[in-house]
Amino acid sequence: MLQYTIRRLISTIPVLIGISLLLFVMLRALPGDPALVLAGQMASPEDIELIRVQLGLNQPIHIQYAKFISRLAVLDLGRSARTQNPVLEEIWARLPNTFLLATTAITLACLIGIPAGIIAAVRPYTKIDYLVTSFSLFGISMPVFWLGLMLVVVFSVTLQILPAGGIGTWKHVVLPTVTLASFVVAFIARMTRSSMLEVLSQDYITTARSKGLMEKVVIIKHALRNALIPIITVVGLQFGSLLGGAVLTETVFAWPGMGRLIVDSILARDYPMIQGAILIFGLLYILVNLIVDLIYAWVDPRIHYD
Repeated sequence: MLQYTIRRLISTIPVLIGISLLLFVMLRALPGDPALVLAGQMASPEDIELIRVQLGLNQPIHIQYAKFISRLAVLDLGRSARTQNPVLEEIWARLPNTFLLATTAITLACLIGIPAGIIAAVRPYTKIDYLVTSFSLFGISMPVFWLGLMLVVVFSVTLQILPAGGIGTWKHVVLPTVTLASFVVAFIARMTRSSMLEVLSQDYITTARSKGLMEKVVIIKHALRNALIPIITVVGLQFGSLLGGAVLTETVFAWPGMGRLIVDSILARDYPMIQGAILIFGLLYILVNLIVDLIYAWVDPRIHYD
């Protein structure tokens, strides 16, 4: 397992290089001049050219990329074109906020989605099953920004029991967490129900019941454990996506996370910040996938990585 982990970590290097190359080319293929955006519409041509020189945009693209890779090799992502602060400093200031929001959202989604999926699978095609299925469809179809605004109207404007946005106390986490979890819980509930239905039809479940085991033991110990692999996959993918920044949720609730940082940087054509944030996002996603693969082997001892 240790050798597999080391191989996977080493394989992240060419993946990150590929991400950086693709991102570098795509950013510079976008229409518009970032120097003009930073200088403003009233700036003189001399000021715009000065900014282009400061950002290195006057050099050929292969020279720009070579300098970017050389700095990346020493973990230097450059400085933000907007704030002139180091990119890593800006990212580390936002990343804990995004991690907090993603962790609370995925935890709430698992606490609701997995039991709901199990109940729906144990009682298929009943009112409970239809209720869980309808709720899942509602959660997937509901626009996140609309749900966030409705929660603000109800709990912040009407009832005045929770803040409408910002960060500070635990109350600020509640509304964005519920907004994100409502979308994620739908995926987890649907996958749990589907996976449990497949496992409950297996012969070893019938054998376990014929031995006189309690239904709770059959469901939790025998069925759920064998159905966990697809559930873990969905949870891992959703958690990785949340770490990339829930753009709409962070915008609605003025949450200072990675999502808002990336959007603000794109609007300002802040190339160094965009490149650094996307690379960190790619690295986090790779690490989450690695952890999910390791959890597979812990949940199911039959899985080996040789």
